[in-house]
Amino acid sequence: MAGRGSRLRPHSLTVPKPLIPIAGTPIVHRLVADIAKILDEPIEEIAFILGDPAFFGDDVVASLTQLAEGLGAKASIYRQDQPLGTGHAIMCAEPSLSGPAVIAYADTLIRASFNLDQNADAVIWTKEVEHPEAYGVVKLDAKNEIVELVEKPETFVSNQAVIGIYYFKDVAVLKAELQHVLDNNIINGGEYQINDGIIGMMAKGKTFVTGTVDEWMDCGNKEVAIDTNTRMLNFLKSDGEQLVSDSLKNDHSTIIEPCFIGNNVVLKNCTVGPNVSIGNNTSLENVTIKDSLIQTNSIIKNAILDQAMIGNHVKYNGEFTKISIGDYTVVE
Repeated sequence: MAGRGSRLRPHSLTVPKPLIPIAGTPIVHRLVADIAKILDEPIEEIAFILGDPAFFGDDVVASLTQLAEGLGAKASIYRQDQPLGTGHAIMCAEPSLSGPAVIAYADTLIRASFNLDQNADAVIWTKEVEHPEAYGVVKLDAKNEIVELVEKPETFVSNQAVIGIYYFKDVAVLKAELQHVLDNNIINGGEYQINDGIIGMMAKGKTFVTGTVDEWMDCGNKEVAIDTNTRMLNFLKSDGEQLVSDSLKNDHSTIIEPCFIGNNVVLKNCTVGPNVSIGNNTSLENVTIKDSLIQTNSIIKNAILDQAMIGNHVKYNGEFTKISIGDYTVVE
């Protein structure tokens, strides 16, 4: 999670993208928890690869430490000082690369239930997609084992897109291959890639299989983040989770489910929903809002909002509809 999340600006200017809440929970927190459910076994350590300490500061470290410890695991923090690719980022956590491990990119959310193949050396998690030519996909043999990774194939290879989550029975094997990539300056797209380490493992006869997820949700920019919020709210409603805090102060307002409403939210003369998430300590007055995200400690008045994403500590009073407002913005 070392990147700056530039496609999600202005929201990622002050909050690292993996810590931006979707349906009330930071992206990385929900992703880690969902992976833990699939593994269904004790987790000893969670290693986080962060970027510049000036951006990923002590508050971020504290949040991630709390996340790991909540799952009974040790938190390890590493830094990638330069954006040199996924393979380089993984190697920044070199002291933690031993034994069975999951590697995940912390900007997506999943819904999945499958058992890891304990006979395989590695599992690459995939999602069936309608347009595989737009993705990196896996090529399978007659035994449904992965024999090749193909980036944006011009002719059909498979419809199994790689989503950026991997399991290794012994991640030290990947570490050795990535060390070879670094030592020999093997670069693709100007960066050191995890795929080149995986290719090295395949060349040595290691067995790779797929683990297919039911849902794969991106959070890369405002539009897809709002869509992901909608989908996640509907999943959580189906799971029977309580999405509206008991501390809500509701004054002549209507809530159309599903909605997430955090602690100490005030709604006055509002129609909220469907598919709206509102963070803690936010106040809405004379607002009609649907399909939108509002984070914490904001005050919104006299607005009709649709497909809106509003950050923390925002003051907004107006009649605009499709808006994207970053943290600490005031529109009067």
